Amino acid sequence: MAAKRRVEVKVVPKASREEVIERGEGEPLVVKVKEPAESGKANKALLKVLARHFNAAEVRIVAGAKSRRKIVEIVSK
Repeated sequence: MAAKRRVEVKVVPKASREEVIERGEGEPLVVKVKEPAESGKANKALLKVLARHFNAAEVRIVAGAKSRRKIVEIVSK
């Protein structure tokens, strides 16, 4: 059975490069994406960046779809 975990993230759209910054225990991950925050483009980029970073089978937004702060669920392979 695949393991699931929920992570709080803060998205930074329209960044110069894509990266994941881990700031410490109790702090949300900062995820920089190149896409703008319009028409769900930044959310799609967020899911791709996190899937690559965690080598995950699936990543989905659980809460905060229209906010910069989100809770995502990560399902490991």
